[in-house]
Amino acid sequence: MSRSSDTGDSTPDVSLTTGAVARRLGVSPTTLRSWDRRYGIGPAVRADGRHRRWTPQDVAMLEAMCRLTSSGVPPAEAARAAKESAGVLPRENPPVASPARDRSKASGTLPLGDVRQECRGLARAAVRMDAPALEDQLAAAVEQYGVAVAWQEVMVPTLHAVGRKWASSGDRYVEVEHLLSWHVSTTLRRSTPRPSAAADASVTGPVVLACVPGEQHTLPIEALNAVLGELRLPTRMFGAAVPAEALGTAVQRLGPSAVVLWSQARSTASLPLARHVAGTQWGVKGARGRPLVVLGGPGWSGPHARGMHRPPTLKDAVDVLSVPYGQGASGERP
Repeated sequence: MSRSSDTGDSTPDVSLTTGAVARRLGVSPTTLRSWDRRYGIGPAVRADGRHRRWTPQDVAMLEAMCRLTSSGVPPAEAARAAKESAGVLPRENPPVASPARDRSKASGTLPLGDVRQECRGLARAAVRMDAPALEDQLAAAVEQYGVAVAWQEVMVPTLHAVGRKWASSGDRYVEVEHLLSWHVSTTLRRSTPRPSAAADASVTGPVVLACVPGEQHTLPIEALNAVLGELRLPTRMFGAAVPAEALGTAVQRLGPSAVVLWSQARSTASLPLARHVAGTQWGVKGARGRPLVVLGGPGWSGPHARGMHRPPTLKDAVDVLSVPYGQGASGERP
């Protein structure tokens, strides 16, 4: 039920509390108070001179602030633009935070370092768990840079920052990492062209991509699969934790040009498995084939079997895998 103001004005009181606004925008109340204190993004009127009550105009200003920071605009610059868009003049004497608070970081800040501006916007959207913003920003990065650059220079740094935040905060931010990983995976799959019948008709077998038994981290080989798809190279993606027996059967049935084995941790990397795959043969006697084995991921660090490749980057992996198809070394978009 609407209420009237104490002055007798019949205009309904549609102002919201800080908690209600925070839930509506998907940010924390602490963030709203910080924006008010630092940048003057606060309610024009406070009940009893103390309690924040946000009007529709105030909320519109906050929505603009959220959109701008999600796109990577620095908060101070975003605040100025948000106030201009809402027709709000800067306060003559905005409250000044203490030096100690000025030096502190917001609770949702991720340790990004020197990265592209898109990483900062993506990180802010991830911390707020803003799924629409994540989808838009990831799609825009792939559209602007292509899968290879978007993966290496936008997605990976943000994923690493979330992982570092998780490791240093006592298992907090797990939900942020899961949400970001899901949307990165979704974007990579959407960016992977549909398999081509013409490519499959090639006399050269496909590239098989698989995580070794016990390995659940699939994002790197999903990125590789997407880039190979851009180059119209045939692939077969088997995903996470492929059993050794199933992997051997797939290699014999497909006769692949190469097999990519991904291992994130040394505990999952198995040189005996890699050697077994490299020794798998198919075809008639006298014309047998064997796959090129490519070891991907930090799990394979250290000595590895002779004749196996361990490319350090996505581009290097694409260069190696393109050779059997007669294509030049290229990690760029065609």
